[in-house]
Order: sequence, then C-alpha cells, then structure tokens
Amino acid sequence: MLTRGVQYMLISTLSFSLMTVGVKYLKHIPFFELILFRSLVSLVLSFGYIKMKGLNPYGNNKSLLIQRGVVGTIALSLFFLSIQNLPLASAATIGYLSPIFTAIFAVYILKERIIPVQWLFFAISFGGIVLIKGFDGNVSLVYVLIGVVASMLAGLAYNLVRKLKSTDHPMVVVFYFPLVATPVMLIWSAFNWVQPIGIDWLVLLGIGIFTQIGQYYLSKALHIENAGRMTSIKFLGTVNALLFSVFFFREHYSIVNLLGILFVVLGVILNIYFTSDKKMKSKALNS
Repeated sequence: MLTRGVQYMLISTLSFSLMTVGVKYLKHIPFFELILFRSLVSLVLSFGYIKMKGLNPYGNNKSLLIQRGVVGTIALSLFFLSIQNLPLASAATIGYLSPIFTAIFAVYILKERIIPVQWLFFAISFGGIVLIKGFDGNVSLVYVLIGVVASMLAGLAYNLVRKLKSTDHPMVVVFYFPLVATPVMLIWSAFNWVQPIGIDWLVLLGIGIFTQIGQYYLSKALHIENAGRMTSIKFLGTVNALLFSVFFFREHYSIVNLLGILFVVLGVILNIYFTSDKKMKSKALNS
C-alpha cells in the first residue's frame, strides 16, 4: 500500500508532467506569454492563501526574496523555451539536472560539502546530456545548453529558498515568483502579443493550475517523508514525459537518446540517495 507521502509525490509528478505537456502544446505562443498566464494564476492563489493566513505578503528578507524571484523567473523562462524547442522527454530530463547544481551552489551559499564520489555522479549525468544531443539533428545544441542553464539557475533558486526558510513563510517565498514575473512578462507580452484561440485558453489555465497543484503536493510530501526518497519518485516524470512525447506529439528517440536520458536520471538519483544516506549516518553518530 502506498504511503501518503508517495501518493502526494505521485500527484505532484503527474501535475508537473501535465504542465510540460501544456507548454509543449502551446509552442505557437511565446514562452513569456505562457509564464505571464502561469504567474497570474499563481499570484491569485498565493495571495489568497497569504491573506487567509494573515501573513505579510512582502516578507522579511526582501532583498533575498527579490533575488529568488528574479532567478526563478529567468530559470522558468529558459526551461519553457527548451520545452518548446526540444523533444519533450529530453527537455524534461535536462530539467532534472537542478539537484546537481543545487549541491554545487550549496558549497558557496550554504557552506555545505561535496563528497568526492558525488563528482562521479555529476559526470554520469552530464555524460547523459552529451548522449541526449548525440548526433541527432533534431536536437539543437543551443536549446540543450539553454536547458542546462535553466537547471543551473533553478539550482541557485533552490539555495536561495533554503536561505529564506529561517526568515520567511514558504508561501511568501512562492508568492515572490509571480510578484516579480508578472510585471516583467506583462510588459514583454504587450509588445509581442500572440492571441490565444479556442482551447488555448483552457490549456493556459491548466498550466497555472497544474503548476500550483504540483508545488502544493510536493511540499506536503517533503513535510512528511524522507526528502531523498520523495525526490527520487519525482523522476517518474521522465517516464511520463517520454510517454506523452511519443503518444501526444509523435516524437521519436534513438537508442542513444534514451541511454542519455537514463544516464542523467541515474546520476541524479545516485547523488540524492548517497547524500541522504550520509546525512542519516551523520545524524545517527551525533545522536
């Protein structure tokens, strides 16, 4: 029987996968316009929660909150751009590099250590990126690099979130993303507007709603069960993306591409499990 944490994580993973499907489906609409609609939904839902709980929407550490909002906005923009221009499973897999960059940035921001064997796991994942690109002319090196930079910035954003945990409520941290992204994307979209038509409006709404559901259940899962185990379940999103990619968008992958996807996921999962195990042993020795 599945635990509540696993159930929450499965809901989160499916929600984020459906969000990427929406972004891919709307590739005729500029990524900044998609982020505008996604931000508007998040802005309304987050602000409603903050008011209901009587929290200060502007938070305490405003400088760091703004930095988190800016970095998060750029990271999501590049991620959406990579989804629209790469095979869905490849773009989604590259997005899962963020835990590696989180660990690297944590050395400088949070003064955490990288264990030597982690570099081997990092190399496995980056070797996977090389295989995803391979010699496939349908996979653009430019957009692969854009996806990698998106993951790098997401890793930086996660570190900023971790620094904010001692000063600000999680929902206030979430709120700062749309607070920063909405005015920027509104101005950008005003000069480059592409009119959504028919079902486009429903998909746009779905992108915002599924993102919010994914974030909500991800937080619930991480609050009640081991973070390493829960994060590894997230990689089922790669399987979801691969299935959606083949059946919805008729995209094709070579054996080399699939091997690359496997290497990326394997490297990140090994990194998560190894570091989680080391932390548990360290706590046991200190208790």
